Amino acid sequence: MIEDPEGTVLALFLAFCRIGGCFMVLPGFSSFRVPLQIRLFLAVAVSMALLPILWETIYPNVQGGGGSYVLLVGAEMLIGVTLGLVARFIVVSLQYAGTAMSMAIGFNSSPGSGIIENEPEGQLTSLITFTALFILFLTDFHHMIIASLVSSYGFMPMATGFEPRLALMTLTDTLANAFMLVLRLASPFLAYGLIFNLSIGMVNKLAPQIPVYFISIPFILAGGLILLYFGSNTFFTLFTDGFADLFSRLI
Repeated sequence: MIEDPEGTVLALFLAFCRIGGCFMVLPGFSSFRVPLQIRLFLAVAVSMALLPILWETIYPNVQGGGGSYVLLVGAEMLIGVTLGLVARFIVVSLQYAGTAMSMAIGFNSSPGSGIIENEPEGQLTSLITFTALFILFLTDFHHMIIASLVSSYGFMPMATGFEPRLALMTLTDTLANAFMLVLRLASPFLAYGLIFNLSIGMVNKLAPQIPVYFISIPFILAGGLILLYFGSNTFFTLFTDGFADLFSRLI
């Protein structure tokens, strides 16, 4: 690397394009609460750390220079964004499940400022998303991402460039499998809300003069929170296991 400083800088920038593109949309790292300078520093640091490992893969592709190098830069950024979106889609699916759970148990409070995203979201959704992301980092989620970036040079090599069809198939499979994962996680709360509301509807038919709906709100909320309390351990365990299995299977 020292014998060719220009080639080293070009190879480092190519590695940064794929890694930086991934970090740009990666859950946690892409949060608006993480300053842009920190994200840039992390991407550069990881690129410099992985460059000796990927030297034999990246360096032969930078010797052409010119227009081919510009095309490589664009392709590497798109590949990195695709890898980051795989993880992001799974976490976004959990946010969707959190919103559905909030509605099912009657926790329809006014949305507040998001903890991770710069968008208003419900309190229960923020709690579930933040806790799940915190547990993912505790279980070496970032190590899994770095390992997938290194292995991506095998199934998405630089010589072939960016393949839109492969990327679209990967993202589509991610959405489908992530939806099934969070549906299994949220199903107890959805079933609880459905059964409770059906029961309240039958009672309301028998006694229409009584405002059963307003009386039942505290009970459905209390039951949902109790269900969340006793099922939270299993909920987050299944999510972290499902995330690792889904991410490793697609990547």
